[in-house]
Amino acid sequence: MYDFLLADTARVLPILVVAAVGIAVILLDAFRNDSPSIPWLAGAGLVAAFVLEGFKLYDPQVAFFGQVYSGGAAAFANMVVLLGALGSVVLSVPYLKRIGHNYGEVHALILFATVGMMTLASAGSLITLFVGLETMSVCLYVLTGLVREEKGANESALKYFLLGAFSTGFFLYGIALLYGATGTMLFSEMVEGLAVTERTGIFVGGVALLLIGFLFKVSAVPFHMWTPDVYQGAPTTLTGFMSTASKAAAFAALVVVLARALPVDLVAGEVQITLSVVAAVTMVVGNVIALAQTNVKRMLAYSSIAHAGYILAGLAAGTGEGYGGALFYLLAYTVMNVGAFGVLAALEWDKEQGAIQDIESLAGSGYRQPILGVTMGVFLFALTGFPPLAGFIGKYLVFAAAVDAGLTWLAVVGVLASVVSAYYYLRILVVMWMKPETDAPEAARQPFALATSTTVVLSLCALLLLILGVMPGGVIEAAQSYFDAGAIVAGR
Repeated sequence: MYDFLLADTARVLPILVVAAVGIAVILLDAFRNDSPSIPWLAGAGLVAAFVLEGFKLYDPQVAFFGQVYSGGAAAFANMVVLLGALGSVVLSVPYLKRIGHNYGEVHALILFATVGMMTLASAGSLITLFVGLETMSVCLYVLTGLVREEKGANESALKYFLLGAFSTGFFLYGIALLYGATGTMLFSEMVEGLAVTERTGIFVGGVALLLIGFLFKVSAVPFHMWTPDVYQGAPTTLTGFMSTASKAAAFAALVVVLARALPVDLVAGEVQITLSVVAAVTMVVGNVIALAQTNVKRMLAYSSIAHAGYILAGLAAGTGEGYGGALFYLLAYTVMNVGAFGVLAALEWDKEQGAIQDIESLAGSGYRQPILGVTMGVFLFALTGFPPLAGFIGKYLVFAAAVDAGLTWLAVVGVLASVVSAYYYLRILVVMWMKPETDAPEAARQPFALATSTTVVLSLCALLLLILGVMPGGVIEAAQSYFDAGAIVAGR
């Protein structure tokens, strides 16, 4: 057993690095409270883990007797998570300073949430899946209620905690039923275990409960009720972190479960139908309700729900192309949303984490802050799916996979939903560039200096979206090369 300890430890080294840096941040904060070097330390740890995952990208393996996947698809998903976390850390420093909550423990919580996300995305068994999910969730509950002086933040954190705990119960019962039906916790052994015991109602019930837990975490309809309130009440840059990195981790774990743990006949049957219906309803509901929103953060919350539906369309296909397309979409979505929430954080004026910041308050902001106006245009066009940006490529991949799997109707729904989304996305740009500054409240028109770090992150996000849209080939190949006939190569 101990002969493999060092090798297995090396395979999960990126996760251990982030965890170690999180502990170091706590110790540093204990002796030098809210030290300005804490964000630098957190950022360095995330960059180091990102580089380590990059080296393992084309070397899929398993660690700790199949409990954890290393490299391959797991490395790709972890790099997406780390990218979202890094962007959020950099954007959070000037934002949290402005609202008076730049605490050292915030960065520690981001790091430990990232550890949970990476564990979730690398899970090779139901136990690892649950540990990663809860590590991530507990940290996000605390980050949501960071501004304890605000009633809205407290309400959001409490709602998130209660509904999250409720969904965890479904998740845990699903794990118990799947173990009872298959006799194993390992994804790679579930198909064999089911072949011995035959499919039963216990197994189907376990799959259903597990899917409910996943659908809650990715904000799919009808388990989306928490999303608008939580996004509205949480600090804006941390909302960007929650909407990207956590969603990427949850979807990556769902891909692993669908590709490795469930038999092909079930994926092509009940699970495919379920995911197709949920994807269609999620796309429609998210976009239609977003049309009626006046608060910018709530609008982006419903937009996030709609994008969960687009990604589910790729998973419903049940093919390697669909899974790979979903991973690419997660990368594009992470860059788009980190940037969009970064712009909103810079323009925030209401001193309530954007809770009362409506779209009209952005009037004329494109001329007052051209960098924010131009980059926001890139992010919103990418979210809509305009070529040649990465959002277009992501939607093409998931919809093409759905068509190839015989789900043409689902792709049609997705395209029509994307057309609807153009209205509320472009509405923001109309207000920013075409409405006079005098239409905005006086508080929103106050001049401010844009932090250099914010400018750099937003510019890099916009540039990356263009690069991924024009030259996506290598990244698409990396995302899809770990899937063969619906099975993940790692650990085969």
